[in-house]
Amino acid sequence: MASTASLQSTHELRTDDSLEQGRVDLAVALRWAVRLGLSEGVDNHFSMAVPDEEGRVRGDRFLINPYGWHWSEITASSLVLADAEGNVLEGENTVEDTAFFIHSRIHTNVPGATVVLHNHMPYTTALTLLENGRLEMCEQNALQFDGRIAYDDEYSGLALSREEGDRLAGLLGDANILFMASHGVTVVGKSVARAFTDLYYLERASMFQVLARSTGAELRKIPDSVREATREQMRKELPLIGERHFSALRRMLDREEPEFRG
Repeated sequence: MASTASLQSTHELRTDDSLEQGRVDLAVALRWAVRLGLSEGVDNHFSMAVPDEEGRVRGDRFLINPYGWHWSEITASSLVLADAEGNVLEGENTVEDTAFFIHSRIHTNVPGATVVLHNHMPYTTALTLLENGRLEMCEQNALQFDGRIAYDDEYSGLALSREEGDRLAGLLGDANILFMASHGVTVVGKSVARAFTDLYYLERASMFQVLARSTGAELRKIPDSVREATREQMRKELPLIGERHFSALRRMLDREEPEFRG
């Protein structure tokens, strides 16, 4: 797929601490996606909205991985800073078309979508290939996502227009996760730590269900009363899990691939 023609470098913006930390965190997430078998060639995209020069996060400026780079070679400085009109504000690289239309419209239209992770990870994508494929609330990892998933049941081809990006953003609504029919998944969150931890546990939950379904046996049912109680427990635990998990991933990468910060 060709890169977006309108994405041309314009001018350098002042780099603040939050922008620098965003670059580091996105690089951690991209490199760990490779380590976990969640990458797909040079495709798929992770992005994070960043504050403007007045410190406001409005979704119209975001960091994203550059077009044509394998995630194993991403560094903090290689990430592109783009705006909602398709201009590259920082960086010498470009943004892939579908990445721009998906991420720019979700950042702009979905409150709380500071981070947007679009991925074709194997087991979760496998569920999107099933007619009426759903992540069933039958296991503890899946219960992390109870009430937080939206489903797009109509594959519409490549996301190559603003209208398609707006359609996907509309389907997300108040959810954190969008299962995209015959395609993959998009996860949104308020921080890279939270969104990437969701991505990780979502793939684990999907893996367990694909394996369980392969036996041909019936999935367990969890009573509604237990689901409701567990949702309340998860609401308190998930922020702690996200920060601790991602901090550990960052420490490991600092030891083993410190060049990612470059």
